[in-house]
Order: sequence, then C-alpha cells, then structure tokens
Amino acid sequence: MSKHREKTTTETTPTLPEGLVSARDLHKTYRMGKVSLEVLRGVSFDVQPGEFITIYGHSGSGKSTLLHLLGLLDEPTSGQVFLEQTDTSSFSRNHRNAVRNRDVGFVFQFYYLLPELTVLENTLLPAMVEHSTLAWPGQNKALRQRAEELLAELGLGDRMKHRPKELSGGERQRTAIARALVNQPKLLLADEPTGNLDSKTGKKIIDVLLRLHRNHKQTILMVTHDEELAQQVGRSLYLTDGKLVK
Repeated sequence: MSKHREKTTTETTPTLPEGLVSARDLHKTYRMGKVSLEVLRGVSFDVQPGEFITIYGHSGSGKSTLLHLLGLLDEPTSGQVFLEQTDTSSFSRNHRNAVRNRDVGFVFQFYYLLPELTVLENTLLPAMVEHSTLAWPGQNKALRQRAEELLAELGLGDRMKHRPKELSGGERQRTAIARALVNQPKLLLADEPTGNLDSKTGKKIIDVLLRLHRNHKQTILMVTHDEELAQQVGRSLYLTDGKLVK
C-alpha cells in the first residue's frame, strides 16, 4: 500500500444535508447484459456556497458519474442528491430539466459547441432555453449584453462572430465556460476541463476558473485525474473504487 493511501481515512456516516449541494449515500449501478457494474458505492459530502472543490481519481473511479448525478443529468440507483437542502428525487423530469438549466453550469472535456453557431450564439444557448419563444425578444438585449461581457472577461471579445472551427482549443473551452455561466448558475461543474488541452493551455483554463471563483464567488466542483492539479485548487477529495477517501 502506498504512503498516500496509508494516510487516507474512509468517509464518515452520512449526516443531514447542508450547503448548496449535498450527496447522501449515493450508489450507481449499471447493467451490462447479465453483469452489474457498481460504479459508486455510497458517496456522501457537501459543497458549500463559494467553495472550489476538486475530486480526483484514476480513470473508471466514478468521477464523471458522480458529477452527472450532482448535476441532475442522471439519477442514482440509491441515495439522494440535495440542492439547497431540497431532495431532488422528488422533482419531475421537466422540473429537473429547468433546475439544471437555470442553477447548474457544465463544462466538459470536449467542449460540445455547435459548429454552425458563432461564439456568441453558442454562449447564448442556455439563456434561449430558459426563456420561451414569446419571452425571448423582451430578454434578448439584456442577455446578449451579459454574454458579450462574459466573453470579453474571458478574453474572447474579438472572437464573438467566429465559429468553433476558427478557434484554438483554449478558446473553445473558454467559450464553453461562458456558455456555462450565462444563466448565472449557483453551481459550476467541470468534468476534466483541461483533459483535451496541452499543459500550458490547461493552466490558463484553471487560472480562468480560479479567477471566477475569486472575483465572483462562483461555486465550482471539478473532477480530474491529475492529483497534482487537485492539490493546487481549493478542497480536494479522492475517489477510488466508487468511494471517497479523505
């Protein structure tokens, strides 16, 4: 057993939820034919408003699965996800979709920008989803201004009319960050945001996230396989074999 693992202690018995988002005894099992694959095995922790938390672990440890559960993209096999002390398991599908679009921003490793849209149009997508067709014209000006301000803050003020194929990897990821923030979410979830970038560009993306956390008190939960990176950013938790160790 490594020196690092000798120093770890397993997570404690779940307590009542507190904070912005809480996981309580989360289990997730996938069925693959006749085989059951248990990815998460009882994960419990809280994310307080304004925290920057990293969850790190090797590939297959369950990091992305955990992020998907906390972001209401998926549902646990058992256990509960609380958002501001409200049990999200009681949400209808439409309510889950609305809460996810309004309160949670996502940044993924592979950007997922629509190639036919400009940087500004990609950034505005969550805002367009949030408002009905009838309401959009009345909100368009203010939301467009917010998107432009976000892009300018992220160093993309001169790239708003460009399409993704005209951007570097770092510029695409910064566009994805702007898109995640346009609805002013309470929680930003970042799934390996530097995993598709070289080390120099990846550091710039981490600097962007740190600046958002510092200047705007943005709550951020990031997963990574890079232990060194995790130790540099906020509070870090280690996920292995579907369980958290501290």
